[in-house]
Amino acid sequence: MASATFEPGTAVKILVAGGFGVGKTTMVGAVSEVPPLRTEELITESSSQVDSLLGVEHKATTTVALDFGRITIGPGLVLYLFGTPGQHRFWFMWDELTRGALGAVVLADTRRLADCFAAVDFFEERGVPFVVGVNCFDGVQLYNLAEVRAALDLTNSVPLLLCDARDRVSAKRLLSSLVQVAVAGATAAAR
Repeated sequence: MASATFEPGTAVKILVAGGFGVGKTTMVGAVSEVPPLRTEELITESSSQVDSLLGVEHKATTTVALDFGRITIGPGLVLYLFGTPGQHRFWFMWDELTRGALGAVVLADTRRLADCFAAVDFFEERGVPFVVGVNCFDGVQLYNLAEVRAALDLTNSVPLLLCDARDRVSAKRLLSSLVQVAVAGATAAAR
């Protein structure tokens, strides 16, 4: 990111997206320098019949609107993070959340990889720059990135990284990668 320069006080909007239970709330909380705003509610018997808990049986809460956090990346650059809800019934909010966003981090869980297809498609269709972070959950088989790239049908221009959404350094690496991609895209478009 050394080549990117920002005017003092530049603030940009970043989305953290992906399927239900993939770690979006966790990532926003891990990296935010302010106490994150969370709109989590308990998973009820009724909602567990709508949202599959397969692979995330321990999950007790779910985001019903958005998560919000803030992180200062460097001199003059502040990222405002908006975690999207993962459940299909709340996807109508994604269009509104995307307005004015620099780009998105799409989190993927290899136990339920198909759950991130909708997020990848959403950002590809709208031309929103994004990176994919494969969240490495404890005790889950790791796949090499070439296998994940093929399964998600990602072009080589989309950065794909392993990450741990609980770890601040790992989350910052994803955000930094996204800023690099977005700035490179904006620079190329300006030429």
